[in-house]
Amino acid sequence: MAWVKIPAENHPLFHAALPKDPRILTINMFGGVCATVNGNMFGGLFGRGVIAKLSKADQIEAMKLDGAEPFDPMGNKRVMNDTILLPESVLDDASDLRDWMRRAIDFTATLPPKKKKGAKPVATKTAAVAKPAAKKPAAKKPAAKKPAKKPAKRK
Repeated sequence: MAWVKIPAENHPLFHAALPKDPRILTINMFGGVCATVNGNMFGGLFGRGVIAKLSKADQIEAMKLDGAEPFDPMGNKRVMNDTILLPESVLDDASDLRDWMRRAIDFTATLPPKKKKGAKPVATKTAAVAKPAAKKPAAKKPAAKKPAKKPAKRK
């Protein structure tokens, strides 16, 4: 799909379709807005349509909508798993948009929470873990002998 700027008037429509749920966060993405639950993106605006991460049964139903297609943001046949680009017409009906977002939230909430990037695992010390042996200092090499100076000749 060729990139299309997201119409500004779609932003409030999308926000209004999201339920008041403390697990839901919205973030700016794709030049628009996306929503996450437990760190996993479940829906958002893209082009003139809306994307939704759906269960297999809901994907089949969504694909019956005129203009729906698997979500391929780069247009290179690398489809985002379980995500459907719903047609622009979904944004015309607030209750329809709310229904698709509810389905997306319900499915995505069943997925394992995303781990935050940048978090490093904490190393713990246990008695069973042996410490590596300390390196021995390198043996000193004997100093090279300097050639003896010849006494200066007297005149």
